[in-house]
Amino acid sequence: MDFSLLHPADQLVMIMDRIYRRGMTTTSGGNLSIRDEAGCVWITPAGIDKGSLTRQDIVCVLPDGTVKGAHKGSSELPFHLAIYEARPDLHAILHAHPDALVAFSIVRKLPSLSLFPAVARTCRHIRMAPYELPGSAKLGARIAAEFAHGSDIVMLENHGVVIGAATLFRAFMTFETLESSAELETIANRLGTVRSLRPEQLFLSETTDHLHMEDIEFTLRPTEELASRRDMVMLIHRSYEQGLFNATNGTYSVRLPDDSMLITPYDKDRLYVQGEDLVRVKGHMKEKGKIPSRAVLIHQRIYRDHPEVKAILVAHPLHLMAFAVTDARFDARTIPESHILLRDVEKLPFETIYRDPHAISEAITSRSPALLVENDSIVVTGESLLKAFDRLEVAEATAASLYLSRAIGNVVPISDAQIEALHEAFGLS
Repeated sequence: MDFSLLHPADQLVMIMDRIYRRGMTTTSGGNLSIRDEAGCVWITPAGIDKGSLTRQDIVCVLPDGTVKGAHKGSSELPFHLAIYEARPDLHAILHAHPDALVAFSIVRKLPSLSLFPAVARTCRHIRMAPYELPGSAKLGARIAAEFAHGSDIVMLENHGVVIGAATLFRAFMTFETLESSAELETIANRLGTVRSLRPEQLFLSETTDHLHMEDIEFTLRPTEELASRRDMVMLIHRSYEQGLFNATNGTYSVRLPDDSMLITPYDKDRLYVQGEDLVRVKGHMKEKGKIPSRAVLIHQRIYRDHPEVKAILVAHPLHLMAFAVTDARFDARTIPESHILLRDVEKLPFETIYRDPHAISEAITSRSPALLVENDSIVVTGESLLKAFDRLEVAEATAASLYLSRAIGNVVPISDAQIEALHEAFGLS
């Protein structure tokens, strides 16, 4: 979806609805604005239900200060205007009170930006603004002063977060990524010793291999490809709704009968991905006019080495990532289903996924169909797309149970004898 072709009022409604549906604001909380090319500021209204906002509810503030619309503008309009004055390069502002970022704001600490690559890539230069009365000119001046230092993310003491960007979607992507990382940090701190990425590791993640493939036009569209495009889109949307990844993170692929594959595109909003957006890749060639995911070479290597693998999912679910960013061990011997589907989930060093695709592929076996990569992701394989997705769901549910169990008592894993009985009963090698 091309957000630039949507009217500002429609963009505001769409993104506010998305924020509300994901539980990152309340009926009365938060506000969004867009400054258009004429200098008009379009902003969400005060006192209107965020869960049923319409384009007719949006307020427009003209450059001369005249307010047009059926409602009053947000009570936080003063700080939106102050930020735009301080930063002419910004054309969208997002303010909200999501749970994890509010937790950081009320202990007056900044969340880490180096737990996994997507955070460091998306969220830069975060600062904290001192507390002031909401809606006051003093609050606007405090926030604008932090933005004037070049930061695009400003935490507010005991209040929440404000994000500025060139477009509203970019502001949302930053917001969603930052809240996810902040929530991950709160969970990881209660799970084990948190490990952050070093600058050289973050640099390593900036791979551009996906940009250097030759174009090819595929003239034939076999039935299997059309079915795979349909099924991938369904599960990509479901994965986003379930929080298994964010707007532009997560890579799914399916092997096609001619040993080409379909893979998610680079930098496309996962919620709106359609069948035509998926990229067909064969050898060193990609579908003309499209860019595949950064992880394309890892997927190709696994398919090359494992003929039995028909689908690969790389995702970043919250609880699994808590195991990936700490020294805590993920043990699937919790309930029979977890062990049957996951068996042994190995954890590999962060550098492996960027420097040694062979090691990633080699770690995939019948006894280890999924693996964690430190501070990066979980890689899940399957004999079908649905089997891989089932494994991913079960892995995240297992990680969540292991995390929750810490508040109750010590985990008692299924014993070796019980594991042996499972293997015999279900024909596990």
